[in-house]
Amino acid sequence: MLPLLLFALQAEVTTPPARPPHFTSDDLRLLATFSPPPDLPDSPTNAVANSPLAAELGHALFFDTGLSANGRVSCATCHDPKKGWGDGRTLSQGLSILEKNAPTILGAGHNRWHFWDGRADSLWSQALQPIEHPDEMGGNRLAVAHHLQADEALRSHYEAIFGLLPDFTDRTHYPENALPPPVNLVFGFLPDETQTESSDPRHIAWKKMTSADQLIVNTVFANVGKALEAFERNIQTGEARLDQFLTDLQEGNEKSLALSLPEQRGLALFVGRAACNLCHFGPRLTDREFHNIGLGVEEGKNFDDGRPAGIEILRLDPFNGRGLFSDSTQWKDNIKLRYLFYDYHTYGAYKTPSLRDVGRTAPYMHDGRFATLEEVLDHYSELPGGPPIGHREETMIPLRFNAQEKADLAAFLRSLNGTPVPKRWRTPPAEKLRTKR
Repeated sequence: MLPLLLFALQAEVTTPPARPPHFTSDDLRLLATFSPPPDLPDSPTNAVANSPLAAELGHALFFDTGLSANGRVSCATCHDPKKGWGDGRTLSQGLSILEKNAPTILGAGHNRWHFWDGRADSLWSQALQPIEHPDEMGGNRLAVAHHLQADEALRSHYEAIFGLLPDFTDRTHYPENALPPPVNLVFGFLPDETQTESSDPRHIAWKKMTSADQLIVNTVFANVGKALEAFERNIQTGEARLDQFLTDLQEGNEKSLALSLPEQRGLALFVGRAACNLCHFGPRLTDREFHNIGLGVEEGKNFDDGRPAGIEILRLDPFNGRGLFSDSTQWKDNIKLRYLFYDYHTYGAYKTPSLRDVGRTAPYMHDGRFATLEEVLDHYSELPGGPPIGHREETMIPLRFNAQEKADLAAFLRSLNGTPVPKRWRTPPAEKLRTKR
């Protein structure tokens, strides 16, 4: 018994203590670009993007189920503050089950493109599409206009920001429900030249309206989107423990305790062998563009083009940054629209999400197929299967993580959770906020 005890004591003494990873000077230069979280960029196509009063209106509209067809769905249905500003579902559900997972709106004010396929170029134009999508909120722009007019508090708020709300009481000019028919996704045509024939009475009602009346309704609808953007720009990811750790490193404190030892090893792997920083870099930990990471399509489901379809929709969107309802149509404020391009290599490509707060925003991928970060890491470790159309990014190779590496990477990713959004924005506004001028 004594020899065994001595052996155990000797092993305890001679086992070297776990040491934090060493970050080289090159590592430190790279890591310095990861922090601090950036300030919000300007939104030149929305003149009220930074207006506190517009944010209050957007706050009310975000939680307002009256914008939906059945009066039970709001923006917050799929972007729940209690669920990381997503909905926690594999596939989101509005009026019906959707084909995509709802991405979080945490930090959405920093996004270069919106939706998984980038079909919107601004946060305000993005906010309009779910309102009219038949499976999301199922509403329409005429119903939204009437809703604003009928609600005294909303109307008062709107007029304090945008001026007098037009009178929509004349139903011969402004029917109860109307919206444009969908467009054919064909390059080289304007939306009104590619509208499909439809028996939907809302589409018929829209086509009977004069162009002047349509313009009035579209302007109000665009303003609703701009108020929603003003609110959503306040839904920001706060500083994470990573930021404190990187501050400590820059100040020469290599023994920082801001990250645990597993989290530090995960960070070293992130910028080392795993090379996650090829797509997840900068203070938002995203390149803000699109990639095909080789996700297969389940049997019985249709292949989604991804970025190519998004580009076609964006080019035909009357609410894009070069459209009539933009507050700045200048090319200097919309330069990204000059370079819309897709080919074989972009089929099946989806937007690279920010990794800020990634521990709060499960499930993951455009179709929510991975319930946990560990499942995401399993994918990158093995790279099983492949896309039916297009091809996986050629820089990607199976990383073959061992159990320790996977645990360390998952720990690091969870360290990216930042301070929470202020409580005032996480709950529906009090009545006094809705009526304040």
